[in-house]
Amino acid sequence: MLLKESGIGGQQSTLEELDLAFESVGFTRFAWDYHHSTYDYMITDKGNTYYLRVQGHCQEGKIEDPDAVLKLDEPFIGKHLFPHGMDYDSPMPDQVVSKAKQQLQSLKEKLAQ
Repeated sequence: MLLKESGIGGQQSTLEELDLAFESVGFTRFAWDYHHSTYDYMITDKGNTYYLRVQGHCQEGKIEDPDAVLKLDEPFIGKHLFPHGMDYDSPMPDQVVSKAKQQLQSLKEKLAQ
């Protein structure tokens, strides 16, 4: 599920600044490669696990460099499927979407500082 109009998509900052902002509101930089990085926030609801994800794509520099500039995509939520995998098309419970929007608002405020 794509979360448009969050105010996150399109923002740019250095990897170091993004790491600090995301970490301060509970996200983890889980995956990265030469061109992008993925920040995850885990939400549990009624025995199910969901991940709020934001990806950033390198615009300048090398991703392993703290001064690399990344541009953020629109956030999205997926339901974790055991033992591995993600379902981005399943319906999301209202409380999960609400929690995700709260986290994105907190993140937006951190990125604005």
